[in-house]
Amino acid sequence: MNPTLRGVVYVSVWVVIWGTVASLMDWLLLAGEVYGTGSSGQAVTFIAYAAATVVLATRFSNRFLTSGVNDGNSDGNDGSDPD
Repeated sequence: MNPTLRGVVYVSVWVVIWGTVASLMDWLLLAGEVYGTGSSGQAVTFIAYAAATVVLATRFSNRFLTSGVNDGNSDGNDGSDPD
C-alpha cells in the first residue's frame, strides 16, 4: 500500500475511534445530567478524548505505519548489504 494512503487511512481510523468513543461518553454524561448541552464540560470531554486518542495513535503508529513498508523481503533484509 502507498505510504501516503496508509497514513491517511491510519489517521482516519483514529478520528472515527475518537469521535465514536467521545460521543458515547458524552451521551452517557448528558443522559446522567452531569452537564448540559453546549457546556464547557462537553468541550472538556471531547478535548480529553482527543488528547488520549493522539497519545494512543502516536504509540501505535510505528507498528502500523512501518509494517510492510520494505520491498517485500520476508527475511527483513533490504538488499543493501551484499553479505
